Amino acid sequence: MSEEIVTKPKRKTHTSTEVKRRYNDKTYSRVYADLPKELVGKFKAAAQEQGVSVASIFKKVMEEYIADFPPKEE
Repeated sequence: MSEEIVTKPKRKTHTSTEVKRRYNDKTYSRVYADLPKELVGKFKAAAQEQGVSVASIFKKVMEEYIADFPPKEE
C-alpha cells in the first residue's frame, strides 16, 4: 500500500511585491521618452548583443553628461 503525499498549493502573497514597489518608489525615479519604435528596437538589440542592460547604458550616459555639464549649485 503506497501513501500519497498531499501538498497544499503555495499561497500567493503580494507582500513581497508591495515591499519591492515601496523600496523602488523611495529609491528610484523614472524617466520617460517617446522615441521611434525602430530606434528603440535597434538600441535594445545592440544592448542585448553587448550583454548590458538598457538601464545601465542610460545611467552611464547620464553620469557622463553630468560630469561634462555639472548643475549649478544653488
